[in-house]
Amino acid sequence: QVQLVESGGGLVQAGGSLRLSCAASGRTLITSAMGWFRQAPGKEREFVAAVNWSGDSTRYADSVKGRFAISGDNAKNTVALQMNSLNFEDTAAYYCAARRALATFVPSETYEFDLWGQGTQVTVSS
Repeated sequence: QVQLVESGGGLVQAGGSLRLSCAASGRTLITSAMGWFRQAPGKEREFVAAVNWSGDSTRYADSVKGRFAISGDNAKNTVALQMNSLNFEDTAAYYCAARRALATFVPSETYEFDLWGQGTQVTVSS
């Protein structure tokens, strides 16, 4: 069984930075894309960023463009999210996601991913 395990969450002051990491464990995993979503209390899970390994294409939510950067290693099925200039609205549980089906696009909807991590909490204090 394959699992995605996130790490790197925590408490940070507004304006600060955090780096989230995600790694797949278990059986050999072949993915076409990996990404990050987040969910704040009382809100729906929303897209943050994703990377399609074909051409290393990336996509970001408008709310994080210029502040967050996604990177990863296709061969190792790892993905990271560097988060800078954090603000209170970034407070949420952050989830790593992976897509095993072939994709010629950068997925950004929850249904376009089929593997999920358990989440790591990011709290930004104002």
